[in-house]
Amino acid sequence: MKSKQKNFVFRCSSCGHTEPKWLGRCPDCGEWNTLVESAVNLAGTGRGRMGGASGAGSTERSVPHSFPLSAISRDEGIRIESGIGELDRVLGGGIMRRGAILVGGEPGIGKSTLLLQAAAATKTKGRVLYVSGEESAGQIKMRADRLKLPHDNIEIFCSGHLEDIESILESVKPVIVIIDSVQTLYTAEAGLVPGTVNQMKYCSFELISWVKEHDAALFLVAHVTKEGLIAGPKTLEHMVDTVLYFEQTDTDNRFLRAAKNRFGSVDEIGIFTMNERGLCAVEDPSQLFLVRREGRVPPGIATAAVLEGSRTLLVEIQALTVPAKAGASRVYSDRIDNARVSRVAATLEKALGIRLSDQDIYVNVAGGIRIAEVGVELALAGSIYSARTGIPLPQRTAISGELTLAAEVMPVRRLAGRIKTAANLGFETFVGPAGDEAAVKEAGASAHYHAVKDLKSAVTALFNSQTKGI
Repeated sequence: MKSKQKNFVFRCSSCGHTEPKWLGRCPDCGEWNTLVESAVNLAGTGRGRMGGASGAGSTERSVPHSFPLSAISRDEGIRIESGIGELDRVLGGGIMRRGAILVGGEPGIGKSTLLLQAAAATKTKGRVLYVSGEESAGQIKMRADRLKLPHDNIEIFCSGHLEDIESILESVKPVIVIIDSVQTLYTAEAGLVPGTVNQMKYCSFELISWVKEHDAALFLVAHVTKEGLIAGPKTLEHMVDTVLYFEQTDTDNRFLRAAKNRFGSVDEIGIFTMNERGLCAVEDPSQLFLVRREGRVPPGIATAAVLEGSRTLLVEIQALTVPAKAGASRVYSDRIDNARVSRVAATLEKALGIRLSDQDIYVNVAGGIRIAEVGVELALAGSIYSARTGIPLPQRTAISGELTLAAEVMPVRRLAGRIKTAANLGFETFVGPAGDEAAVKEAGASAHYHAVKDLKSAVTALFNSQTKGI
């Protein structure tokens, strides 16, 4: 029996580039002193999954074969309920078996808390393995006790060493594997320094391969950079099936969004609040983004009916205009894209003759939610117009519509659902695009609907007077 031949290469700990001999500078990424000696297997048998040999001394390989698509059962993609409705919503209906999910977010936002709660609440008879390379078992137990979580089916293992994790996986055979975090994984096969690009790629590939072969699911917790992006190689996001981002506001609200999802939509959003019992799912966020006021609504305040996945949310848009402090006007908006605010302001100035080029524009969204849906544009225009003129919008009025550069109001998706949601929350008037009489009829007559074709008619309907320049 021929023994395996071992050899060594020098692998860059920054980019993963390999060289047959040591160099002071990596020729691929240009970093100095990053080439580290690593073992490489040159045997014909190759390295098996999870570090094992492909056979006990055998050099033969099994012949691969394909399957007809019609012969594959749909049970191959069965989902597991996490026990947290908002998490299942973002994932597309539950945790997909043989799927890998990457969860990123700022430090302290609640990534570990959410996954520990999901591990305790998941509806499966199998075991859940929680692997932590950042906390001790005692610290995890303290958090579980503080949150009053049941933990009969949770296995805890505290290490970042890939070979040790592989041994635990083979002995426990978990249904769900949680790795906290991917930056703590390391193996001698990929170098000596944990957290490098090559370490994360290599270790993640091995773990993803295991869950796909054993009908399990994998959660990988990842750190983020100061720009809010997942730290590490971009290829890590391509390797997994789902990428989730946890966002935090100035309040206790948390938002879970999918940047990538092979098994569901990326439009859904999960809403949580943080309290002493951990992260609590907000099943009905109807009143979460509206400010309760008594009396007259201040200028610059508008209520927009927007879509977030399958839900309609009513959110309060707040605008403020002040004379520009510098020579040129600026836009300050962190919840609605600056380019969208600038475009709506330019459309207002062109269509209505209202001067905004000498104004600094501040835009905020109550509750801290980030809005990217086009239906917010008409409400945003009304909010900016109200702030500039000092005329408040009428009370109990909801607005939705998309604006073109020609100041036309375009139809929006699921208008009937927006009107119904506004009516259920006590809004008496709804201003939206014309031309969708079927949606208005479907919504019923519980809210008075103003159909508008352009920005000028919308402002007239909202302020009940002809526009005039300032």
